Amino acid sequence: MSSYDISGIELTDDRYTVVQSLIRNKYRAEDSAGNVVLRGKQKMFKLKEEFPFVDADGEDVFTVKAGGIIDVAGDYVLSDAQTGEEVVILDNDYSLLQDTWTVRDADDERALAKIQSRGALTTVARNVLPFGYLIPHKYEITDANGDHVGSIEGKFSLRDTYEIHIDDASDVPKEPVVAAAMVIDAIQGN
Repeated sequence: MSSYDISGIELTDDRYTVVQSLIRNKYRAEDSAGNVVLRGKQKMFKLKEEFPFVDADGEDVFTVKAGGIIDVAGDYVLSDAQTGEEVVILDNDYSLLQDTWTVRDADDERALAKIQSRGALTTVARNVLPFGYLIPHKYEITDANGDHVGSIEGKFSLRDTYEIHIDDASDVPKEPVVAAAMVIDAIQGN
């Protein structure tokens, strides 16, 4: 058992699809067989952004909370809903040229993984063009050493849809990566 395991959920697949509902900032994650494994939504009208996540049966599994009020660039703490323990920190380093999220250990804040947008030109276009938000996101997931772990790729559709491919997650906890795909989409208002 890894210190990044979350009580009540175990993501063992290497491919997930995250789909946003027609209601903004509400998401579901499906495994490669199409089974819903996780649901998350942004709680509205909170001073600090908060995203509770539940399993397929509706049981609370973890929560992601902003470290500060209206935290466009900052820290989001992922806590185990059953134990209350902080598991990881999703650290957003916002830039017009590249979106970078670092998954950090909640205790010592060492980097476990990075989720970075691919291509400065695409990131700039998404941020400055009138309809730039229609350009799908593409992210590369790397481990603490910068080695490729997987990808998150947006699909062009009415609902934001992301394909998450994890090629080698031996050193990277999957739950925070799947949660990050939902949180990134909601935070950046995509």
